[in-house]
Amino acid sequence: MADPIVVIPARMASTRLPDKPLADICGEPMIVHVWRRAIEAKVGPVWVATDSPAIAEAVEKAGGSVAITRSDHASGTDRIQEAARTIDPAGAADVVVNMQGDLPTLEPDSLAAAVALLRDDAVDIGTLAAEIREDRERTDPNVVKVVGTPVGPDRLRTLYFTRSTAPSGDGPLYHHIGLYAFRRAALDRFVALPPSPLERRERLEQLRALEAGMRIDAAIVDTVPLGVDTPEDLETARSMLTSKA
Repeated sequence: MADPIVVIPARMASTRLPDKPLADICGEPMIVHVWRRAIEAKVGPVWVATDSPAIAEAVEKAGGSVAITRSDHASGTDRIQEAARTIDPAGAADVVVNMQGDLPTLEPDSLAAAVALLRDDAVDIGTLAAEIREDRERTDPNVVKVVGTPVGPDRLRTLYFTRSTAPSGDGPLYHHIGLYAFRRAALDRFVALPPSPLERRERLEQLRALEAGMRIDAAIVDTVPLGVDTPEDLETARSMLTSKA
């Protein structure tokens, strides 16, 4: 692989937690903490893609790089594709990582594990999964499950993603972690595709890739990072990162 680039899409449109990317955690905006986790992974240059001058200012103040994007993107995936074309118009980097801007507790090694899956030429997209340990998460529709078949130690070839409890029967269930390492050609193809039937039904964008015949593998990691969506999540993130300081 050529050197990957990591792109963190960020916007100010959250309704449950207004101005979420700029929420203070231990004296710094959340988006800066996410940027630092990506830097610590040491997989390649890290950029924040945003249409917000306030987000751009916060990242640049911390020493980060920003790609200004349009404000009308339907998803973070569309935003990172525009950013990748701006950052690397010649296509020298053949891997683009989409790291969500609300994962300030993501382990850097997890990001690197998703990228490493693309050393296999058969894989179009790398992502992450962790075994579900709490019973309540098995039936929680907000916990997206990965259904896959093992293809190596700590690695699944994904067959489906669902909000339902699946698969049935004895054995582990896996929580999907929404970080994606796209092969550059796969990213361009994905964004050009229309939303697929199962994507619309499950409200899971990654099903578009599977329905189009693209291969997604998942690296199995030990922990699920906290996704910050509510004021309660923010307080938990503050506690977690304070304890690591």
